[in-house]
Amino acid sequence: MSDISKQKCAPCNGGMAPLDPQRVEALLGECPAWARSPDDTAIERNFAFRNFHETMAFVNAVAWVAHHENHHPNLQVTFNQCTVTYFTHTISGLTENDFICAAKIDRLL
Repeated sequence: MSDISKQKCAPCNGGMAPLDPQRVEALLGECPAWARSPDDTAIERNFAFRNFHETMAFVNAVAWVAHHENHHPNLQVTFNQCTVTYFTHTISGLTENDFICAAKIDRLL
């Protein structure tokens, strides 16, 4: 198994099918802290911190990853938590890009 966090996101222009359930399951094995959304179109993970400053430092680091990969998550931020949700907006489903970014975010901690 390769280290997915060392891969680079590929451009997605739409028109492609989302990953099949077997591939999603295999990629979740490389990002075990992440979970499928209830509708199976996204992956998400909640991160908890000691304070607002740590939360915002994490959010900025996620923004850096997203910018460099040109693949952007949805973020829900509170005082000491951040929920990161990845899905490929152009196809409203999951692609390998979502798992590449999830793995890169896991490496931040």
